[in-house]
Amino acid sequence: AVAALIEGRVDAMWARWSRPWVLMAWSCLTIGSVLGSGWAYYELGWGGWWFWDPVENASFLPWLSGTALLHSALVMEKRDALKIWTVLLAILTFSLSLLGTFLVRSGVLTSVHTFASDPSRGLVILAILAAFAGGSLALFAVRANKLEAGGLFAPVSREGALVLNNILLSTAAATVLLGTLYPVVYETITGAKISVGAPFFNLTFIPLMIPLILALPFGPMLAWKKGDLLGAAQRLVFAAVAGVLAMVLVLGFTRGGSIIAPVMIAIAVWLMIGAFAELAQRAAFRTAGWSTGLRRLAGTPRSVYATAFSHFGVGVTMLGIVAVTAYETETVTALKPGETVEAGGYTITHDGYVDEQGPNFQSQGARLTVSQDGSVVANAFPSKRFYPARQMPTSDASIHTFGFSQLYFALGDLQPGGAVTLRIWWKPYVTLIWYGAVIMSFGGLLSLTGRRKRIAKAASKTPPDTVTAT
Repeated sequence: AVAALIEGRVDAMWARWSRPWVLMAWSCLTIGSVLGSGWAYYELGWGGWWFWDPVENASFLPWLSGTALLHSALVMEKRDALKIWTVLLAILTFSLSLLGTFLVRSGVLTSVHTFASDPSRGLVILAILAAFAGGSLALFAVRANKLEAGGLFAPVSREGALVLNNILLSTAAATVLLGTLYPVVYETITGAKISVGAPFFNLTFIPLMIPLILALPFGPMLAWKKGDLLGAAQRLVFAAVAGVLAMVLVLGFTRGGSIIAPVMIAIAVWLMIGAFAELAQRAAFRTAGWSTGLRRLAGTPRSVYATAFSHFGVGVTMLGIVAVTAYETETVTALKPGETVEAGGYTITHDGYVDEQGPNFQSQGARLTVSQDGSVVANAFPSKRFYPARQMPTSDASIHTFGFSQLYFALGDLQPGGAVTLRIWWKPYVTLIWYGAVIMSFGGLLSLTGRRKRIAKAASKTPPDTVTAT
């Protein structure tokens, strides 16, 4: 982006050559965030998969702006529009990556993920951040007035849908950034320490994501320049019916609770089914027949499949988030050897303690037998470890997967009389959170393998000292 601004070559050709780099970075960041979430879930023993921790936010911020950048670059490549959006998002995404590195490696914010905090290292990172972000934004300010608007389009069009996507994602990133930095700014000004937790992020971030997810299936169904909203809605009727049916089924099989969860599940199903609506439209099995439809699908560009898989992955992740948030159960009990407890539809029996001396730790765990309908289905072994060298205790959770759901055991303190505190979570469909992210990343990587048409040589001969719309 900086090179394009310096050379005055912010055009469709630049967007075409930039997109593979953005796709690769976005796919890697998606997998990285999944690995970080999974690490916290499996290793910390607190039963959660996301805590709006500063380090989690540090990886999530460039992911949000990078997602907007992907869509903006697509418009610029196809229609030579949204130049300011694309260049600014490229600068901000990289700057947010540097900002996240500074926040979690300088010691400014505390987190369970900040392993290598060092103020002197933080000063170096801050200098790099100031040079890269400040310099590129200054260059953008100088060049922005020379960037022409490019192709015109109606509000109801594929470009319009992607602009809405950019606005919502950028606003969501701004709210996450505010919640992450506010404690630092507040402490600097007043000297008092505060924390901004999940309630703030849930109240500000989720309302921005709902309209975005509702609009996602419409984007690929709209034409460039000017689209037919009613026609797109008619082609998405099946997805809407599937979402309503899913909501009715959830309401029928659950008792009590908020109506919000079934509605959110309906929205997730709407997105998952709607993600493949463009492929169904291209195949047109009903009118063209199966053989012709399959030939059409075989000739469909991989970028269309990539979009479908990425949007489908978002729906899968959302389904997992809603299910585990609304329907998980937590059982906290004190068990002596030989005692049992019911949790998540399973019977857990405490079979006794086991002490272990590791190479650099001491461990005490509990042997648990998990049964259902009289049959043993798993053997769990949650434990607590103590590392003498660092005088640090850790919890080693025992997690067992049943389908897409999991039974999660975390060991607490030993109580007087031989009982041990045990936390047991039943987490329905929790693994969908990570499967969905993997599908998203797969969509990004799939797009990289698609055929790329060459731009006419005339487009590459734009004078380097001008910024034009061609």
